[in-house]
Amino acid sequence: MDQASQSSILIVEDDADNLLITLELLRRHLGAQRLRGLPTGDRLLELMESDPEFQPELILLDIDLPGADGYEVLAQLRRHPHLGATRVIAFTTNITSQSVARARAAGFNGFIGKPMDHRRFPEQVQRLLNGIAVWEAR
Repeated sequence: MDQASQSSILIVEDDADNLLITLELLRRHLGAQRLRGLPTGDRLLELMESDPEFQPELILLDIDLPGADGYEVLAQLRRHPHLGATRVIAFTTNITSQSVARARAAGFNGFIGKPMDHRRFPEQVQRLLNGIAVWEAR
């Protein structure tokens, strides 16, 4: 639990309800305090430039976003000098085996399918923060 309370986590999710639920689960069940949420990936690099103090250890990135999709945002992150090594997790409703394979090939560090299992989600995030891979479409 201590790892999550000290870690910076960014959620990029265009569905406002999903974003609020995700933030609340992380606060309540992991004690996470350093959280940010964005509705699109288009502003992600802008946020990092405007607030250099916020350097997330983990980014939960929706794939189906308006504007730049999750794959485009991941490519931008990988080119960024301070975010290239950040753990980025595909966080998506597209949970086919092909989607998981594509996420791996694209360079994501893990995969969590939505709708998330509210009982398992905090533990999945804790594992990710501890450096353990999570590739769970369901």
